[in-house]
Amino acid sequence: MAVKMRLKRMGAKKRPFYRIVVADSRFPRDGRFIEEIGYYNPIENPAIVKLDKDLALKWLNEGATPTDTVRDILSKEGIMKEFHESKSKKKSGK
Repeated sequence: MAVKMRLKRMGAKKRPFYRIVVADSRFPRDGRFIEEIGYYNPIENPAIVKLDKDLALKWLNEGATPTDTVRDILSKEGIMKEFHESKSKKKSGK
């Protein structure tokens, strides 16, 4: 099962609001998902992002691959840096 972290589109027409979810890559974009880890509102200025850092790191460690947009969001929040640092600590600790 290929697990991805991606955006699920919500909101009204021309007023997008996205939930950041972990889902099987075979399911539709707005379909079934495994877990919701946050949201992203691009309409606000500046854009509002709320993420559960622990859940995001848990899913990254379990092998979930983020889409390009979600990777950018995680990078801006500092989660990708923390994930790579924890990976390098595990490798150096062996």
